[in-house]
Amino acid sequence: MINYSVFVIDDEDVAREGVTLALKSDYEVKAFASAEAAIDALESESPDLILLDIGLPGMSGVEALKVIKKKHPEIIVIMITAYEDVETVISAMKLGAYDYMVKPLKMSALVASIQVALETISMRKEIQMLHEKYLKENLPCFIGESNAIQDIMEIVKRVAESPDTSILIIGETGTGKELIAKAIHYRSPHFKGQIVSVNCAAIPRELIESELFGYDKGAFTGANASGKTGLVEKAADGTLFLDEVGDLSKAAQAKLLRFLEEGEYYRVGGTMKHRAQSRIVSATNRNLPQMIKDGRFREDLYYRLAVVKIEIPSLNQRPDDIIPIAQNFLLELSRKFEKTFTGISPDAETALQNHTWTGNVRELKNIIELAVLMSDGPVLRAENLDLKNIHADKPVIQPDNMPVLPSLSGSGIDFDSTLESIEKHYFDAALKMVNGNESKAAGLLGLSRDKFRYRRKKQL
Repeated sequence: MINYSVFVIDDEDVAREGVTLALKSDYEVKAFASAEAAIDALESESPDLILLDIGLPGMSGVEALKVIKKKHPEIIVIMITAYEDVETVISAMKLGAYDYMVKPLKMSALVASIQVALETISMRKEIQMLHEKYLKENLPCFIGESNAIQDIMEIVKRVAESPDTSILIIGETGTGKELIAKAIHYRSPHFKGQIVSVNCAAIPRELIESELFGYDKGAFTGANASGKTGLVEKAADGTLFLDEVGDLSKAAQAKLLRFLEEGEYYRVGGTMKHRAQSRIVSATNRNLPQMIKDGRFREDLYYRLAVVKIEIPSLNQRPDDIIPIAQNFLLELSRKFEKTFTGISPDAETALQNHTWTGNVRELKNIIELAVLMSDGPVLRAENLDLKNIHADKPVIQPDNMPVLPSLSGSGIDFDSTLESIEKHYFDAALKMVNGNESKAAGLLGLSRDKFRYRRKKQL
């Protein structure tokens, strides 16, 4: 059942109380003697409909209508006036009022007007309720307390509302790119459709086109006699998630580009044009701009896919998230395997935080799963964890040709120049150790990737 809320704004006690009494059996009603008080209440709650008296002391009803419609255009407003002033009524209707009623109010007419008005938003309310149900049942758990993850989830909430915007998710293997894709899908207007995932790297290049777009019968030797529906078609009115999109062949890239630009495609071996509407979310751990320079990825496709880019930091770059994620996995897997784990000991927390997570969140889940399977609760301890080099220090960076530190003499030294020289050597050494991966180099130096890039740029 859909519940509706109504604000009644009228400075006359008798009118305000009478309307409240007439409506409260069917609606959630709140009454206000002034427009200012009601507008303050709108900061924390949003009613479906407002009954607004025009002749209010202080801020008039027409002035209040301007404010309400500017901040909350979706709220239905019915104006109430003591006399039928045509100019005032026309002004209110132009500002967005749904209807108006003249005092003394006939309650039957008022109730009928409210019912008709609320019917216009019943579909929106039903969709909202259904959406909330889908979110509760399907939204994946993406745990994170770091500022980086909180910022990412804020971006997800915003871009999900635009169902046609293509999104590119960038991050190392195991960072949770598919979880972000699912979070986008279930928050979008396409939430009732399917999210269809395809790992482009796992499908042979010669088959990727037929997997994406399907094929007609007899398209090639060994083809299914009745043809095959492609993933693009299965994802119609939903979301198509292309993981490892950098592995698409140039031919598949061209077809995908056509689909993104025109919403059209042809099945392999077919001549009939097909249409489908779906959101494309893609993901990669590759450097697509470099692949463009190397001629291995289409630049025009890149800009189509990356209308919005979401970059997920590695787990090593967000140490604040390690324990919350581990705790979540521990409780989830403890229930799954009928164990009694309730928490993580301090020594296990230290071990987890000191570990270098080359496999990111996926590696962390595997470590916790093995520990839960092989151990008994209620507390997870360091000895339960199969971590290599638990107590090992981070890799030692020993730059070649480390500059000799100048001795401090009476004539002084160029301190800034010396620091810059040392910093450059460590940056170069860190990059060399991780084959040029800036994210990993930043982790070795205890810096965020953005700070690493900023300071590296200053050196060049």
